[in-house]
Amino acid sequence: MKKWFWIFPCVFFIISCSKNETEPTLEADGDSGVNNPPENPISGSLPCIDGMAGIYPCNGFDLVGAISLSEFKAGSANDSWGWTDPSTGKEYALVGLNNGTAFVDISDADKLLYLGKLPTATETSTWRDIKVYQDHAFVVSEANGHGMQVFDLTKLRDVSNPPVTFSADARFTGFGNCHNVVINGATGFAYAVGTASGDAFNGGAHFINIQDPKTPTAAGGYGADGYTHDAQVVTYIGPDADHTGKELFIGANENRGVIVDVTDKDNPTEIATIDYPNIGYTHQGWFTADQRYFILGDELDEINLGFKSRTLIFDLTDLDNPVLHDTYLGATGAIDHNGYVNGNEFYLANYTAGIRILDLTGITEKNIIEKGFFDTHPETDNAAFEGVWSVYPFFASGKIVISDINRGLIVVKKAN
Repeated sequence: MKKWFWIFPCVFFIISCSKNETEPTLEADGDSGVNNPPENPISGSLPCIDGMAGIYPCNGFDLVGAISLSEFKAGSANDSWGWTDPSTGKEYALVGLNNGTAFVDISDADKLLYLGKLPTATETSTWRDIKVYQDHAFVVSEANGHGMQVFDLTKLRDVSNPPVTFSADARFTGFGNCHNVVINGATGFAYAVGTASGDAFNGGAHFINIQDPKTPTAAGGYGADGYTHDAQVVTYIGPDADHTGKELFIGANENRGVIVDVTDKDNPTEIATIDYPNIGYTHQGWFTADQRYFILGDELDEINLGFKSRTLIFDLTDLDNPVLHDTYLGATGAIDHNGYVNGNEFYLANYTAGIRILDLTGITEKNIIEKGFFDTHPETDNAAFEGVWSVYPFFASGKIVISDINRGLIVVKKAN
């Protein structure tokens, strides 16, 4: 029986988190495939020539390598992040799977090396999220009772006979299921969002002190604006002098964004809400480098309202008065998911349209253009919850980690 009816990263999530229902699990043991996901027929590197890298449509990005779901012994992939070892300079991809978290050494230009997996803390789940602080990975999941796993990434230096099965170094159980974790590396606080809607913070944000990574400690929370699906937390350096130096939480709260001052963990205070027309599901956003603009994605406007991939740009020059500055529409009707800014580029995980890279140099003049893409889902560009879940574009080498629901890990790099 086909199972894609529940592999909807946020459509089903609206039901499971807003109504606090129990998430369905994979049939069989969680290692079997979901709807027979396609394998990666290419494992080595391929240049983008005449708009193709093997089977993958591309523009300006070459294929570095790939690891399939069958190699990971998983049924689907989800979130991804990255870690650079400060001692060796090696780069590692951290890949969320339905049954755990995979760690891959991507430093060798000729071969990706799958080192092993940290199994899920409780049961399988379509949803898993990973962030990094002080050489430790912090992993949450929608799996019942999962909490937050802490994994010391320096263990990856000395793996023999990979792949191996890893164990967590610590586990925070101040919540059970959780959709996402956000970390402000400048302060050493994690923010767990998308927990059970009826918990102490209404599915908002749990504050966790992770300054000692292996001893995470509850530090309050914020739930006055209800459920938060995703967020970014920054120490503010932007143009609004009234808030310089404050720790700001910018949450995507289903039907609006929220800006909250969380500097005082005992007294978080709302600064403003971010509203816009034609709301489907306020999903995730990221500041530009100067923190003047906030780039926001709505995950259901394409499928419910018929937009092409819609990206909303807000001018936050005055944090108390967010203004919708511009709306960018993509080349296809594919649904937008996670997006991250690196310099003057916005890297968008665009589900069936792969990753799309937008040039932000003309953002003030409302002149945003697509400068490249790599389409890991060549079958279609339909508005469907398949293809790319997330992208990590922050490695010094320029390698970009792509986690694809159907295909696993794909690594690309800008063409020379």
